[in-house]
Amino acid sequence: MNHTFVICAYKESPYLEECIVSLKQQTKKSEILVATSTPSAYIEELCSKYHLPCYVRDGKPGIGADWNYALSVAKTEYVTIAHQDDKYEAVFWERKEAYIEEAERLRQCPLIIFSDYREYIGQKADAYRTNLKIKRILLRPLIRKQAQNRCAPKRAVLRFGNAICCPSVTYNMGSIWRLLEQQGRHALFGTAMRSNLDWEAWEWLSRQKGAFVYIPELLMQHRIHEASETSAVIHEHQRKQEDYFMFCKFWPKWIAKILSGVYIASEKGNTVS
Repeated sequence: MNHTFVICAYKESPYLEECIVSLKQQTKKSEILVATSTPSAYIEELCSKYHLPCYVRDGKPGIGADWNYALSVAKTEYVTIAHQDDKYEAVFWERKEAYIEEAERLRQCPLIIFSDYREYIGQKADAYRTNLKIKRILLRPLIRKQAQNRCAPKRAVLRFGNAICCPSVTYNMGSIWRLLEQQGRHALFGTAMRSNLDWEAWEWLSRQKGAFVYIPELLMQHRIHEASETSAVIHEHQRKQEDYFMFCKFWPKWIAKILSGVYIASEKGNTVS
């Protein structure tokens, strides 16, 4: 089963090499690429050191455009956009492949395959922070494999917030490219939002035919730090506006307003205190 990790690299992250090493140590090998809109000698040196192709996107840096570009440079059916600050367990792709094969035996077509994860703050990885426990509760409708192919359970895990960890997601681009063309959608990720563009993509995919394959195993470590884009958006208060926009896709406006007010409190867990 063919698969590519595409690392989205920005500027001079001190964690980029750790991410690369974790992908190099996979028990089942995948192609590894680097994509960037902020080329630098630092990124070039690491790509040279680990013999990785580096693709440079022209134009102004932006998360949506950068993620769409990362998906476009991979030529395999399955693609994972690896976040440069995160670490991936050695069995990440091995376990993903096993779950994909099981879904196919159930005659399901996976659209996205994602896992549980730890949050890495400072020098400590924690799998039991409050926000992670809440996300596991939200994801319960997808525990049953037979439910993963149905629209209602897929939407249920998104209606109270974004419970899907973006850097843990593997995309079945063979199916997603076809859906984008059929629906007349230019790209998977929009470029208007800075924080909830992944949630918006999941919402669109939840209305399409295909499965959300959830793996309740800790297959990666997501790093939270002050220099991250998530922390920056929260501090600038743009996140609340984007939350309201997303809740309106599931609820009447008055309920969406209440939920966005409650949801903003949980965002404190995505910053470093």
